[in-house]
Amino acid sequence: MALAFDKPFTATLAAPVLLIGVLLVQWLPALPPRWLSMLLLPPVAMSFWCWPRWRLPSCGCAGVLWAMLCGAGAMDARMPRDLEGRDFVVTGRVAELPLVREDATRFVLSVDGATLDGKPVPLRGRTMVSWYDDAPLLAPCERWRLLLRLKRPRGLLDPGASDGERMALQRRIVATGYVRQDSANAPMGRATWCVDGVRNAVSRGIAVRVGDPHDAALLQAFSVGDTRGLSQEDWEVARANGIPHLIAISGFHVSVVAVIGAWLAGSLYLLWPRLALRMPRVQAQAAAALLAAVAYGALAGFGLPTVRTLLMIAVVALARCSRRGGHGAHSLALAMIAILVFDPLSVLAAGFWLSFTGVALLMLCLQARGRGLRAFLHELTAAQLLMTVSLLPLTLWFFGEASLVGALSNLVAVPFVSFVIVPCVLLGTVLLGLCPPLAAPVLELAAALAHAQWWLLERMAAWPGAHWYLPEVRPWSLLLATLGALWLFMPRGMPLRALGLMLFLPLLWPSLPEPAAGAFEAWVLDVGQGLSVLLRTRGHALLYDTGARYPSGYDLGEAAVLPSVRALGVARLDVLMVSHADNDHAGGADAVVAAFPEAWRYAGEPERMHVPMRACTAGQSWVWDGVHFRVLSPTPQTAGKGNDRSCVLLVAGAGGSLLLTGDISSKVEPAVANALGDGPSPVLLVPHHGSKASSGGDFIDAVAPPFAVVSAGWRNRFGHPKPEVLARYAESGVPVLNTADSGAIALDFPRDGPARVAVRWRLRDPRYWRERP
Repeated sequence: MALAFDKPFTATLAAPVLLIGVLLVQWLPALPPRWLSMLLLPPVAMSFWCWPRWRLPSCGCAGVLWAMLCGAGAMDARMPRDLEGRDFVVTGRVAELPLVREDATRFVLSVDGATLDGKPVPLRGRTMVSWYDDAPLLAPCERWRLLLRLKRPRGLLDPGASDGERMALQRRIVATGYVRQDSANAPMGRATWCVDGVRNAVSRGIAVRVGDPHDAALLQAFSVGDTRGLSQEDWEVARANGIPHLIAISGFHVSVVAVIGAWLAGSLYLLWPRLALRMPRVQAQAAAALLAAVAYGALAGFGLPTVRTLLMIAVVALARCSRRGGHGAHSLALAMIAILVFDPLSVLAAGFWLSFTGVALLMLCLQARGRGLRAFLHELTAAQLLMTVSLLPLTLWFFGEASLVGALSNLVAVPFVSFVIVPCVLLGTVLLGLCPPLAAPVLELAAALAHAQWWLLERMAAWPGAHWYLPEVRPWSLLLATLGALWLFMPRGMPLRALGLMLFLPLLWPSLPEPAAGAFEAWVLDVGQGLSVLLRTRGHALLYDTGARYPSGYDLGEAAVLPSVRALGVARLDVLMVSHADNDHAGGADAVVAAFPEAWRYAGEPERMHVPMRACTAGQSWVWDGVHFRVLSPTPQTAGKGNDRSCVLLVAGAGGSLLLTGDISSKVEPAVANALGDGPSPVLLVPHHGSKASSGGDFIDAVAPPFAVVSAGWRNRFGHPKPEVLARYAESGVPVLNTADSGAIALDFPRDGPARVAVRWRLRDPRYWRERP
């Protein structure tokens, strides 16, 4: 019987099959125990070697089992759930480069031992740690004994925002926490062999020799991948130009270094031709290229793009050294197999898909047109256009935004950064070790070049289309758009190539359901210990509160609220209402105002806001699409400032209503209950995150909500919502949902009622790496 598996087995066929097997595991809500994968892997390996006709399906099965084994191992390495929130005495090494900010020093601690109440606990691996309250100056490679309060990695879950728990799994983070005050916290020496120490020394050497701090930060990123000196504004400029891959060390930079290594080895043969009698030149150049790439990859910290490029270079170098030929597709397939075997969880990173997809499309679609400068410029221009268009679907899928000026920006930045700035700064880096006095002028030259390049990028970041946002991308529209890009850039002779643009239509013009007239929907976003609620009627949108902004510069308005607003298809915000000026409600307001400057703005404490806002007062009302909005508080009699000045907003549709209460206390709750009137009982946003100074029993009984929603952070230091508050709701028969357990919560208020919970984001698409509610 003829089988489809009778084709000759090659790496080019095996790589996609192995990838599909690994990828299928990432959609599972839970993983089987590790022993099952370990039990099944040997028979699969035996079938691979004993039955050649079944090698391709064996590759797919091996991919599934290997991904399950590695995923289960990474999840099992996380600290036990029943030990969360406890204080551990740990010993470990400071890994990577510590990040010093105004509020805290954040670093990765590679834990090699931990005790709880004097007894050893099974906690090993990489831990994300914050050190508040005058943290000492930490250096990479130092060993410390620390008292840490730890919990399992848990991130915010919102539409369009990044999945922190997926990133933690991909980086093998086993716990997060902070340093507790303890007299026994002390250094324990320094690791002997540690590349991060070299990276830190190079970074400091650049900072000392380059006068402008921003130029120094750019050179630190180009040379050793140290991005600590770059601000949020710098990353905004990079995203607007589509060049984040150039700011830190990219795979292309590693390739340039490999070419330099091969060129230097070739130069030795020109100077001393007799070297060819001892070692063939081709093999020597291949070995030199690999050695240079590995050395540079070590300085870069062996990030995923670097490791991926190193594997590709290693494949080519080994083929040359063994006198075996190979084409681009074969080398790319071998590199994919190597990285999937080395780390199957790399498929969780955006860089994996962007790099392999981009290189594959370049190989498939870009045709060489002779030699010379004209052909080089044509290929460079065509490559940037192809990469911008073909990677647009993946960019929108992973980041929710793309840059329409990226093709032009990359056309200028890629050759200038990779062939001019990077070699210059690398020469300065080498001179730092060999002859430090000579390093200063070289680094100053590199700084001047980087300064000029960045000046141009800042101007281009202000062009129309630099930031382009679309609603959340669906998997099927991603697949269609990727196929459309492949069809569009196929070689000449392929009929009707322009029709490939038609496959982009579901991505560019998605079908978005809208509430009917008289109906509305509300999204209580997951912003940790804070609040942000997005309200949508058929043709309007209102944002109530914006989450916090921290001294470190981490802005939930930018990181969680705006991505959610855009992912839900809101292109225009009509009203921004900030209940009161406390940071956990108003911190992200500046970012929201910058994104939607045309929105009308109201606040309970406008005098304390950083941007001009009108005061919200009881009695204000308006109607959108048959939905009534009415401000119930504050009244002129509300004294003082702070929580009780919160804007309280009642939103009433044809089939149900919602009461947004901010942080009011039990002092104001009776007046709010009286102002409700005789309408139907509204769904209640629990006041003040469920603090014990709010949600009085009389207020709960007076409102009589069908259910309530509380916005709180997971294991927050305030203990919100308080157990006694939850008990009061339970006594009144009111179910309470919590964003800390559910992620973002979507509430639907249809025209014909009743109100219902439409989506709990943590349960919408369960994945094995997400913590349970």
